[in-house]
Amino acid sequence: MEIKPFSGYRYAGATKPDVSAIVAPPYDQISPETQDRLHALSPHNIVRVTYPRDGDEKYRKAASVLEAWVAEGVWRRDERPAFYPYQQTYSVGGQSLTRTGFIALGEVSDYARGVVLPHERTHAGPKEDRMRLLEATAADIGLLFMLASDPDGELRRAAAPVGEPIAEAEDLRGEHHRLWRITDDAALARIATLMAPRPVIIADGHHRYETAVAYRQRHPRAAEKMMAFFPLEAPGLTILPNHRLVHNVQPFDFDDFVQMASRWFAVAPLEDPLTFRPTTASIGVVSGPDAAVLTLRAESRDLIAWPAGTSAAWRALAVSILHEGLLHPLLGITDARLDAKTHVEYTADLAEAVRLARAGTYQAAFLIAPPTPAELQAVVRGGELLPQKSTHFYPKLVDGLVFHRLDT
Repeated sequence: MEIKPFSGYRYAGATKPDVSAIVAPPYDQISPETQDRLHALSPHNIVRVTYPRDGDEKYRKAASVLEAWVAEGVWRRDERPAFYPYQQTYSVGGQSLTRTGFIALGEVSDYARGVVLPHERTHAGPKEDRMRLLEATAADIGLLFMLASDPDGELRRAAAPVGEPIAEAEDLRGEHHRLWRITDDAALARIATLMAPRPVIIADGHHRYETAVAYRQRHPRAAEKMMAFFPLEAPGLTILPNHRLVHNVQPFDFDDFVQMASRWFAVAPLEDPLTFRPTTASIGVVSGPDAAVLTLRAESRDLIAWPAGTSAAWRALAVSILHEGLLHPLLGITDARLDAKTHVEYTADLAEAVRLARAGTYQAAFLIAPPTPAELQAVVRGGELLPQKSTHFYPKLVDGLVFHRLDT
């Protein structure tokens, strides 16, 4: 991955490094209620540009807001090109974790080149929205979350933050974000050299990346996109599962379903779903007062009608076993129905999944393990995509710490 330092635009409307009031989650994580909260935080919150309110000419209005901010000096461009170390401190399961990476401009290219590797399919609607915003603003504001292999930690050491941060923020979930700046020419050259031979995997931001590729075809000078790079092997890379919530399957009877599943899966009672810890081959199912653990038998693996051309690594994923061993053959939930969003919803919160299934809001909740970083890398480097909604990288990166204007 070829990367470049850049002179980023940063918020200049505060006398302290705390910029909590002006940052926002990625656009696809913003509900109407969240949008209202962000607007109330500050008249300069970046959501006014990244996710403008619906209405006539919303993209033009976003561009006008940004131009006014820059003209008024609310956002000011750094004098020297830099890489920006970026650190997130957050909690999962009562444990505090820290994830450290850095922000740079990365070259955008077609997936066929093998430099940037996707892990999921995209849809046309979000890309059209992002393209219209990009054409209106010519501003690169939303961070892409990229993963680079760094088994010996050399890249991590070269891009490590030093001294006090230049900006920090607490997001709406209470997670802490901090930003530094590296401007030393030798350090910049070292980081760029280390990144040059490394392909990267998109963790979050497929729609925005593909939009950037299309934008480059229209505007050849826009050859780079602002990206945040994080090591695959470093502490703090948290992948949560996307548990499945099934509805509108007729008929659905828990006992009949478990009986059918027993052809390929060992069935055991699940006494307390809230303490269940799914594994690659063991899936929890909760429906009303009933719950069971379904564990794929080793001798049954080859009996599943796996999609043609899928690898052993793909077939070993918990989500693949769920889709191809249970949802598709027993409930008729095909990929087309997953695309149509008529039978399955998702949540990364196990407790929420159990509560909704117990209450009868959904017919059943299927509790699965997330892919590990090693599993993700094995599938993606083999040229495959993971099944839909396989990953939930946590926490999300925030917009508003720094951005890049494509004409500067």
